[in-house]
Order: sequence, then structure tokens, then C-alpha cells
Amino acid sequence: MSRLKVLAAQPRIALGALLTLLLAAGAVVGSGADFTASSANPANTFASGTLSILNSKEGTAILTAGSLKPAGTPAVGTVDIQNSGDLSGAFTFGRTTPVDSDLVNPLSGKLNVTIVDCGTFVGVTPPTCGDGDDVSKYSGGTLAQMGTPGHLISGLGTYAAGEHHRYSFSVQLDGSAGNAYQGDNSLVQFDFNAA
Repeated sequence: MSRLKVLAAQPRIALGALLTLLLAAGAVVGSGADFTASSANPANTFASGTLSILNSKEGTAILTAGSLKPAGTPAVGTVDIQNSGDLSGAFTFGRTTPVDSDLVNPLSGKLNVTIVDCGTFVGVTPPTCGDGDDVSKYSGGTLAQMGTPGHLISGLGTYAAGEHHRYSFSVQLDGSAGNAYQGDNSLVQFDFNAA
């Protein structure tokens, strides 16, 4: 009988000894000092940019032409367009549908339009229009045709922040306009856009 008691006591002692060894090993691994460091970057701030247009003739006509005669001297007007925001943007130009006083003989179909980019400002000095380096944006079509297939308006390009251009608009009554067009008028709005 005493032999059985000794055998039963041995697994308990072995298990207890193993548990004691594991606790001691854990204490050794967990003890001691570790180095630490930290660094912070506070107040990171984010803001959206702006894209806006400064139009020298905002809310008014670029040109008003009266007393036009067939194949006569073109009427000319200029407008200065600036990217007054702090982001670059693709600038475009368009027009509303012309409103003609005579629906049978619409004057917009006889008004030949030319639009040129005279160039960019150098500081506050505007570019000279008609000096040979102008870039055509629309020509060879009438006001009624402007923006339609075969008579598309060229994009104005990407303006950097602060970039400033002068545009020249000219309108001439076509030589084919007969007596039916006398006293007629046409009204249109020109729009500059940026995206």
C-alpha cells in the first residue's frame, strides 16, 4: 500500500515544480527597464483652394455694335479675364442662344464673329491685340453658328493662379445681308467658365 501512495504523490510534485519554474521564468522575462520615446506633430491644418474668375466687364457687354452695314468695318471690344483664385483651372468660353428681333431673318445668322486671345499680362501691363502673336479662339462663323458642330470654340487653356489674359471680340455684318435685315438686332450673353 505504501508504494501506491508514493507513486500518486510524484505527479503532484512534478506538476507543482513545473508551475514554479514557469512563474520564475515569467518574472525574469518581465523584469528590467525598457527605453521609450515619443514624438508628436500637432495642429495639422488643411484648407481647400479657390478657383475664381475676375472679368473686367462683369455684368456689362464686351461690345455693343449699332449701325452695322453689310461688309462694313467690324465692331471691336476687349475683355480681360483673370484666374483670381489660388488653384489652376481649365478655362472655357461659351454663349447663350442668341435672341433675334426678326425670327424670319435672324440677324445672328449674318453676324460674323472673331475672338482672339491677345496674350497674357506682364505684371499689370496688358498685351497688345493685333500685334501678330494673337491666338484665334473662334473665327469663320456667325454668332448663330458659334459652338455648333464645325464651328466649335477653342478652349482657352489652363490658367495658373493669377494668370491674366486679354481677349478681343470683333463682329461684322456679312456682305450677304440684304434689305430684309435692316433695323434688326440680336442679343447674346458670353460666358467664361473655369473648372
